[in-house]
Amino acid sequence: MFLASLSFAYFAKALSGSYMKSTITQLERRFDIPSYLIGVIDGSFEIGNLLVIAFVSYFGAKLHRPKIIAIGCILMSFGTFLIAMPHFIIGRYKIETSVRWSVNSTNNLSPCPASSPESTRAGCERESSVSMWMYVFLGNVLRGIGETPVQPLGISYIDDYAQSENAALYIGCVQTISIIGPVFGYLLGSLCAKIYVDIGYVDMETVTISPGDARWVGAWWLGYLIAGTITLMSAVPFWFLPKSLPMPVDKHDTSCTPEQTRFIKDSPTMGHKFRPEEPASLHQMAKEFVPTLKSLLGNPVYITFLFVTILQFNSLIGMVTYKPKYIEQHYGQSASKANFLMGKQTSLSSDCNSACLCSRREWDPVCGENGITYMSPCLAGCTSSTGTGRNTVFDNCSCVLLADTQQGNLTATLGQCPHRDSCDKMFPYFLALSVLSSFIISLGGTPAFMLLVRCIKPELKSLALGIYTLATRTLAGIPAPIYFGAIIDTTCLKWGIKMCGGRGACRIYNTSAYRILYLGLTLGLRTISFFLCIYGFALLKRHIKKEEKNALTNGSAELESLRKEDRSSVHCEQFIPACNPDRETHL
Repeated sequence: MFLASLSFAYFAKALSGSYMKSTITQLERRFDIPSYLIGVIDGSFEIGNLLVIAFVSYFGAKLHRPKIIAIGCILMSFGTFLIAMPHFIIGRYKIETSVRWSVNSTNNLSPCPASSPESTRAGCERESSVSMWMYVFLGNVLRGIGETPVQPLGISYIDDYAQSENAALYIGCVQTISIIGPVFGYLLGSLCAKIYVDIGYVDMETVTISPGDARWVGAWWLGYLIAGTITLMSAVPFWFLPKSLPMPVDKHDTSCTPEQTRFIKDSPTMGHKFRPEEPASLHQMAKEFVPTLKSLLGNPVYITFLFVTILQFNSLIGMVTYKPKYIEQHYGQSASKANFLMGKQTSLSSDCNSACLCSRREWDPVCGENGITYMSPCLAGCTSSTGTGRNTVFDNCSCVLLADTQQGNLTATLGQCPHRDSCDKMFPYFLALSVLSSFIISLGGTPAFMLLVRCIKPELKSLALGIYTLATRTLAGIPAPIYFGAIIDTTCLKWGIKMCGGRGACRIYNTSAYRILYLGLTLGLRTISFFLCIYGFALLKRHIKKEEKNALTNGSAELESLRKEDRSSVHCEQFIPACNPDRETHL
């Protein structure tokens, strides 16, 4: 029952965590913030872990572990609901656009503005969304606090009360279920991203953008309500589970006599089990905390394992956080800069659009018949438009030239031009390699946990798991999304503009530079960890040889002691013949 409950809790936290990763692009656009700030929001989950992980892991191991896990699940659900709150208090989403529409008329206004668009910003009102992302930040912190006891207390509980040969299997089952969580989390994110953010509040016929537009914001808040409900449900079964279970007895010990069973507790086969008879006084536990921590950090195998994990988690978290953005930018639109009319600001204005006071800061892309994407219909030289909403077509676009000799009405449509066919052909290969690499990475999950809980003293198990989680959250989970996002921001080609001015979210990136920096940084961090792994293997091999040598020495000493006892008993029989039935018969 505990295994099923913990598996469901792992599923719930993995679902909400992966859904958070899938919505970073939506949050970036909704709150008009750059990627590095999204990295801060994403790292706030680890900040919550950092606040309480060491104390929860140390004190929680000596208290009622299932109930502490239940409290953590409740906090996670409340934090998830808090993330969705800004949607209900922020107001409707306003799309950044330079296109002016006529009201109650079948004729649309000209894309060419009558005055400079920058002059209309003087009297604008500041939006309340400037600080709305703080709710997401605080909600993610609360999620991190709630997630703290699930892994260290759950894994240590299984290892304490499961038979030695089954512990790895049970931990593997939990890890497998936790892998299923991201599958549903990203599926939920994909579904919500297709739904417009203000669905039910606006007429969808008036929305001029599609999900493929860089300004599109999906119903990001809906998935958090679903994930929060599932997380709240995962807390229920832990309230009905006991504080401890009967200590397992290995199969080869079942034939022992009652007199022999009193030695089972000290059997070498049970050496990794936690001793529940330890003092439960909070004062005593607090007094022993620093010496216990010093003893744990003095284990060279454990420290090496931490460094390897931190480097690999930096690579993994940074890659996973921005992978949806990478796929969107690299495979969702043109990979050729020659197919996008941007470059230097001076190239935006030319003779074909000089008659209009076009803004170089607006982002309202249109696709011309010549296959080139223009930043706005004004910069495409369009002078009129027909149709409404997404079906709008801009006419008489003087900058759209199909050929030198072609004449007539050259048009442009809303949205960026479709990406090249080569991008569609390459994406399946990218997806296959991603699946293969994810499978290879996941092979080390269960062995790593078993190494972690076996290379330390049994009473330090929960604390070791807690410090492990603390180190990976602090040195990988928090900084990786931030510096990955900051590096990605350097590849931005066009930044969005907020309603009252100032830089907003990035609209399009230099995909070549994005690819080199994103994949190069991921590969570099993991390569460094591999070199450190070589040292770790050598250290572990030396440690195992030392343990085997100590075991042989202790075994020889015990054998010599037993031989002395046997000689003493023989000497005793010389003076007490009644203790030997055969000798008594002879006499």
